[in-house]
Amino acid sequence: MQTSSDVQLTDLFLDMLAAEQGAGGNTLSAYRGDLDDLSQFLSHSGKCFTDANTQDLRDYLADLDARGFKSSSVARRLSSMRHLFRFLLNERKRASDPAAILSGPKRARGLPKVLSIADVDRLLGQAKQLAETPNQPALQKLRAARLACLLEVLYATGLRVSELVALPMSAARRDARMIVVRGKGNKERLVPLNDASRQAMTYYLAAMEEAGEEKKKSLAASKWLFPSSGESGHLTRQHFARDLKELAAAAGLPPRLVSPHVLRHAFASHLLHNGADLRIVQTLLGHTDISTTQIYTHVVEERLKSLVRDLHPLAEK
Repeated sequence: MQTSSDVQLTDLFLDMLAAEQGAGGNTLSAYRGDLDDLSQFLSHSGKCFTDANTQDLRDYLADLDARGFKSSSVARRLSSMRHLFRFLLNERKRASDPAAILSGPKRARGLPKVLSIADVDRLLGQAKQLAETPNQPALQKLRAARLACLLEVLYATGLRVSELVALPMSAARRDARMIVVRGKGNKERLVPLNDASRQAMTYYLAAMEEAGEEKKKSLAASKWLFPSSGESGHLTRQHFARDLKELAAAAGLPPRLVSPHVLRHAFASHLLHNGADLRIVQTLLGHTDISTTQIYTHVVEERLKSLVRDLHPLAEK
């Protein structure tokens, strides 16, 4: 069980991340989960954050490995520890940093799973077919139209799923060619919309009005484009992910290969394959550092190879 001092220090640390580094809710939640787990492990031997030593932290990393954590997850936990103990040292809560000399597993950066253009077309076609099925109840039509809209906007913009589900109603203005997205660190960026995504929004809003008339209330009165009765007021990431996997199964695609994040990867990879500049894709994805976008360089390399093969005068035919 966590000590009260660990809970207080975790809260203090997270307050710093939010205030000084602009960390968002998802980031703070991930840090809290990591540090709560560390605190519980230390408590078994009567330790807490202020008196843990390097060996205690090594024992914790070994415990994560024994519990079957992937190397990427262990590396993330180690990063959380390093940030915490550096903070405690700077705040004079500790006289030393026990995590400073720790080394973790090497993280091999795997290539993202990517759907082909044909796969995405199948998903979009299936979503549109479900949304336009005649004579279905208004609420069923609304759910189908919402999913089709989510899918079209996601593939058109490459938004993070947290950004997508939290879009404001103003994003669906009829004349909107660009939308303002608030991303990580509360930073804003402009993202263009294509005709298909705007048409999907229009159809979805019409379905929302129709369902609202049936329920004797205006569903479009919410400030969110994808409203929900839950605590956040808008559709959750988990709900969208579940609906997307059901759609994948209906479209004949393996559900395990389809997720909102995979569609974000598809957006980036398909743009690069068709000649987009890596810096442009970086801006559209909202990546602060170009190194994050460089996981897609394999797409650029393959395209360059094909260009040389097809266009160079001395290339073998």
